[in-house]
Amino acid sequence: MADTASRSGCTDAGHTSHGAEPNDEQSELEPDDIFHILQTSRRRHVLRYLRRAGEPMTLRDLAERIAADEHETTVENLTSDQRQRVYISLYQSHLPKLDTRGIVDYNKDRGIVEPTPMAAQFDPYLSGLESESTDPWPHRYAGTVGGCALLVVATAGGLLPIPWLAVSSVVLLVVAAVTAIHWYSELIAS
Repeated sequence: MADTASRSGCTDAGHTSHGAEPNDEQSELEPDDIFHILQTSRRRHVLRYLRRAGEPMTLRDLAERIAADEHETTVENLTSDQRQRVYISLYQSHLPKLDTRGIVDYNKDRGIVEPTPMAAQFDPYLSGLESESTDPWPHRYAGTVGGCALLVVATAGGLLPIPWLAVSSVVLLVVAAVTAIHWYSELIAS
């Protein structure tokens, strides 16, 4: 029983032991454990921000940054409710889970979170998230389809006196041109 408590990072009183070094059994996580931990976006955000900071962070800072990400806004533009929802879930669920597994050291009393050496095991999985770039091509295709739809509607409504053969040719040429440009840009990028 004492062995089980020491492996889970708990003391006899049931409290998490902060700052405890993971033992040999905990030092290497199984891939299923890593994927289970990363299945929640808030835990991914915690690990990403801690990795980026390279130093301990406050729970408040983590909650604000994660809330801003989730609501696609800045920390300054967050509402109190948006901050509070993330703060509570980190405080009650996500940080204790990461602390129990030995991935972070979460001092609940001080509100300080810092990565342990085990957090480095997540770096290969999080590296793709660091260089997230929004792909402009779905927006370009949507704009193309929208423009073509307007042309068709305007022609069908009699606003543009263009023959249907010309409209269909223009639609095909525009879609083909956007597709060719996309293909060429991908070819150059690789």
